[in-house]
Amino acid sequence: MTIGTQLQQAIASVQSAAASMKTFALETQDQNAKKEFQQIAQTLDGALQSLKNRQNYINQQEPQYKQQ
Repeated sequence: MTIGTQLQQAIASVQSAAASMKTFALETQDQNAKKEFQQIAQTLDGALQSLKNRQNYINQQEPQYKQQ
């Protein structure tokens, strides 16, 4: 498994986790829980952006890792 494939899997996992947190925030009536879920989602969105930036960098530096 190439680093490009592993990075794509990590991106998909973080996207899924962020989506789950956003869903939990929408579905809960507990305001404290809602705030926590929203904060976790924001943190995951930041991590997702970092991973995507890294993926772009790898694709520019190592074209053989570019996703087909």
